[in-house]
Amino acid sequence: MYHIFIRVFSRERFAYREGRYAKYYRFSFITMAQKLYVGGLPYSTTDQELADAFAAAGAVTSASIVTDRMTGRSRGFGFVEMSSEAEANAAIDMWHGKEFGGRMLTVNIARPKEDRPQGDRGPRRDWQGGR
Repeated sequence: MYHIFIRVFSRERFAYREGRYAKYYRFSFITMAQKLYVGGLPYSTTDQELADAFAAAGAVTSASIVTDRMTGRSRGFGFVEMSSEAEANAAIDMWHGKEFGGRMLTVNIARPKEDRPQGDRGPRRDWQGGR
């Protein structure tokens, strides 16, 4: 499932402050490809190795490993997109709970990323020792 974000501006407010009055509406649509979450990957696994491993279950549209932004090192999980739902189910049956590179894999249908609040991270501390 993919999400499309569309900006909608009211005409009178757009003229005054473009960024402040922008509203986002999320629309979802279902595609033929199925995205799979793959957890428990060895840190040395590459995108190509992941794609090659899942190619035995069917046609792989894309494969990517999530990396840490600061270090560039693998975070131990990734996503594989299969071309059909039947191939995705075959890949789950083939790899879920199986060993890959010395580690047990967790493979299931990927859930959409949850919305997180922007900007507000909770109450601020003043660090003045209760004065």
